[in-house]
Formats: sequence, structure tokens, C-alpha cells
Amino acid sequence: MGRKLMAIAIALVGIVVSACAGHIAGGNAGAPGGTYALPPIDSDLVMTAVLPKNTIGEEKPAEGLGMVKSTKWLAEVGGYTQQRYSQVLGFPPGTKITVRNLSKTTEHTLDVVKVISKPPAVFPKNPNLSVKARGNGKFEAGYASGPIKPGKSVTIRLVKDGVYLIGCAFHYHEGMHDVFVVSPHAAPGKQATPPPTSRPTPTPRSSYDP
Repeated sequence: MGRKLMAIAIALVGIVVSACAGHIAGGNAGAPGGTYALPPIDSDLVMTAVLPKNTIGEEKPAEGLGMVKSTKWLAEVGGYTQQRYSQVLGFPPGTKITVRNLSKTTEHTLDVVKVISKPPAVFPKNPNLSVKARGNGKFEAGYASGPIKPGKSVTIRLVKDGVYLIGCAFHYHEGMHDVFVVSPHAAPGKQATPPPTSRPTPTPRSSYDP
């Protein structure tokens, strides 16, 4: 019991430090904050932290975010989340968004691939995505974040309503592409099925977003 109490105390200190430094990622546009599970302290002890709202986390689906099949957009998406696992993104226009790279080892980008008006979300097979930053932080057609180093973030402002197909210039073909809805009543879609926790390197599973 003493060891667990000590572990809890250390974890709580880590949460406070990370929160103050802005290093906890995630978030939900429709609530004060989303939740994100911290690494297990013990086999029967798992903690969650409250995350900043208006934050998008990005990571390769195979690193832990998983993939989700959206029946609304008739597409499989992955690599971006407002909560914990991959999901269709939704924010109101005018929102200032933090895009944080959740990976510990790999650079990622957030590029606008295409703008669409309605389903289906058909992702191009071989889009020409920019590695260099474009758009001066304004999220619209042609925007590209540029490389975001592991654990780092960029800030963007949603300047125009629309449905945007987004992707990572480095890992688009590894399933890292998503639907980003910008409208007054937009909300994030259902999340991917959590990867199994009993395996050292979890393999993401797909789920369905009605």
C-alpha cells in the first residue's frame, strides 16, 4: 500500500508539472477538457488526467490511436483525436486550436488534403502534401503545419466553415488521415476501439462510428 501511495503522489506531481508546461495533450471542444489515460502505475492502478480543450493530438494509428470507420462519412480515419483515440474532428469556426504531436519519436504534420461539401469522404490515393509550413496558422484550403517534432505543438485558427480532409505528409499511407468538420455545432465523432492493453505493442483495431 505504501508503494502505491508513493506512486500516486509522484504521478500527481507529474500531472501538475505537465499541465503547467502545456505537455498534456488531448481535449474536447464540447467540454472543459477531455480525458487521457496515463501509463499504468501498477497492474490494478490506472489514472486519468483532465486535458486542455481545443487540442488535437496526432500520432500514427499503429502507435496507439487506432482506426475508426465512420458510417456518416463512409471512410476509415485515424491518427488524430480530440480525446484519446482516433475520431472525426469537430470544432466551431473561430476556434484557436493546439495541434500536439503525441509521439515520443516521430515527426508528424497536419495538412489540408482536400475540401468537400458532403459525404463520402474520399481520400486521394497519392496527394501532394507539403512538408513545409503553409498558411500562416490559418486553417483553410492549402494549410500545412510543417513538421511537428515529438512532444511539440503548433497553433492554428479555424477561419472558415467547411469539411476538410486532413493528413500527415509523412504517414498518410499508414492510415494517418481524417475528416475535420468546422461548423457552429460541430462535435467530435466516436472514438476508435481502444487497442488491447495486455500486449507490449498493441495493434489498433477498427470500430464503427454511426
